[in-house]
Amino acid sequence: MTVHSRRLAGPIAVALFLAGVFAVGAGLGWATGVFPDFSRNEPPPLAFPVLDPSPPTRLAIPSLDVRVPVFAVGLARDGSIAAPPADRHREAGWYQGGPSPGQFGPAIIVGHVDARDGPSIFHDLAGIRPGATIEVTRSDRTVAVFRVGSIERFGKAALPGDRVYGDYSRPALRLITCGGRWLGSGRGYADNVIVFADLVDSRKA
Repeated sequence: MTVHSRRLAGPIAVALFLAGVFAVGAGLGWATGVFPDFSRNEPPPLAFPVLDPSPPTRLAIPSLDVRVPVFAVGLARDGSIAAPPADRHREAGWYQGGPSPGQFGPAIIVGHVDARDGPSIFHDLAGIRPGATIEVTRSDRTVAVFRVGSIERFGKAALPGDRVYGDYSRPALRLITCGGRWLGSGRGYADNVIVFADLVDSRKA
């Protein structure tokens, strides 16, 4: 579907951000009772690159021509990951309560698919291909390089919480946005698009 064909205004746009983009809100949190759990930290296996903690500052997806700033987001009142504000829909939000990109465990970066003035940063995220690279520049001037393993779409009531938040088998990245059928104002989109990627390399910025 052409998501930017539906122009959103004011409160409608905010409703989309809260109800459509972020699985841990209307979907994962409210519908299934599953919220981010990053407590299962174990010693990293030596076979994988692992970086020290450092907040991300920029996100690049070369195959989609995406290059955007990243800022930290926390939790909303209901315990779900907070949505970036509407005036920052062209930036990505990193959940600062979890691992930083390159650290052991799943780092979570969220972004909008569209806004009232048109497409947003993750408008084309569903079109990314397995094997594509995602580069995250961190505040320590290290670039964490991830390779996409899969791109999957889930109904909001059927999100696999353990896969999204609980996989500590290696340093990983999750990109999350909304997708699927438009359900109308106040409800947003039916599904969430999640990109699953693993850390494969790092370099100096």
